[in-house]
Amino acid sequence: MFESLSSKLQNITSKMKGKARVTEQDIKDMMREIRMALLEADVNYTVVKEFCAEMKEKCLNQSVQESFTPGQQIVKIVHDSLVELLGSGDERIKVSPQGFTVIMLYGLQGAGKTTTAVKLAKILKADGKKPMVASVDVHRPAAAKQLEVLAQANGIESYIEPEESDAVKIADNAIARAKYMLCNFLIVDTAGRTVVDDELMGELKAIDDHVNPTERILVVDAMIGQEAVNVAQSFDTAIGMDGFIMTKLDGDARGGAALSIRKITGKPIKYICVGEKIEAIEVFHPDRMADRILGMGDVVSLFEKASQTIDQDAAMKTAERMMSNQFDLNDLLDQFIQIKKMGSMKDVLGMIPGVAGKVDESQIDDHIIDKNMAIIRAMTKKERRCPQILNASRRKRIAAGSGTTVQDVNTLMKQYDQTSQMMKRFTKGGFKLPKGLGAMGGFPGGKFPGMGGFPGGKKGWF
Repeated sequence: MFESLSSKLQNITSKMKGKARVTEQDIKDMMREIRMALLEADVNYTVVKEFCAEMKEKCLNQSVQESFTPGQQIVKIVHDSLVELLGSGDERIKVSPQGFTVIMLYGLQGAGKTTTAVKLAKILKADGKKPMVASVDVHRPAAAKQLEVLAQANGIESYIEPEESDAVKIADNAIARAKYMLCNFLIVDTAGRTVVDDELMGELKAIDDHVNPTERILVVDAMIGQEAVNVAQSFDTAIGMDGFIMTKLDGDARGGAALSIRKITGKPIKYICVGEKIEAIEVFHPDRMADRILGMGDVVSLFEKASQTIDQDAAMKTAERMMSNQFDLNDLLDQFIQIKKMGSMKDVLGMIPGVAGKVDESQIDDHIIDKNMAIIRAMTKKERRCPQILNASRRKRIAAGSGTTVQDVNTLMKQYDQTSQMMKRFTKGGFKLPKGLGAMGGFPGGKFPGMGGFPGGKKGWF
């Protein structure tokens, strides 16, 4: 997300970091570059103008000019200004004091409301809540069926009435059903259109007035750029929004919508969706997002993602086997599975301070993980336990069985041997397993297996 903007801002701030003296001309040049970077990212012009004017005033402050590290002070101002632009802090879903919370999801057709409803329900369920999802879309029966299928696949209660044509009546029945099932959250997926029109707004307003939801959330497609701001203003004027969920931030979105919508509407972004999978949703933290945009990493989100996706017991067992020189290809396969659960390696590396923005993306290929998993799965149980028996004929058979080449098998085994040798050196030197290493999957030396020495350009398993 924000790849183009992020790389430009990182280049701009890196020029300033080392400066022992910053002139007014340096600040003007920096502001011009930042202004161009934001406009190219499709940020609203008014937002860019105000943002740059406020930041320029802060940078020209006398205390900044006379500080020991004016360059670093200016980088901090850029960071703090981005945080302020994105929002004052993370804002969660409001909970009704009556114990039953209704969340209405609004948005245009294709924004991802249906999938987002289930994603949000899954987050609430993981937090100990009992959510139900319901569809009041009477125009597209397929949308209601999609919601039901997704909900069932993820163990979420759902309610649809494909034969009913009155959206208000469906909403009433959904509330009654959710209360009967002792659910404490009801997430309602509403109808959408390809454009905002009076008929759509009239229908949604009627449902909203009747239900009086606790939270009104607009699901916004980040791919539509500045138009997302116009959509947000239209919905906010007609119904009144409490916040936004930005979707498709894993695509080619330039980030303009996310950077503009808070400033113009005054309403917070509550969640962001960074993939199609149900797990690909995150609470929006303005400070962490600013860190990512400026290449400072986001280690807190990284550990949160690890703790949510990685099997702690399995990771600890793998780490213990590593330290006792029992690490075999079954353990390596388990590590690959844990890494896959965390999502794209590019996104994971982008959260690591010092690595973000410095790794050549051409060296990161998530498909290599799948290839290595296929190679290990093509081996017999004995071959996984005793990799030393893999002679030329066995490697040829494994390559044919996994749809790879003998060279691919040899590359994997070379990396495995290097990891095994490294662990032997650690154990001989009295190296002890750091407390909490299991939380990151027991990666040797605190690194992801196969990173091949990132950053530094050496190509590894990925």
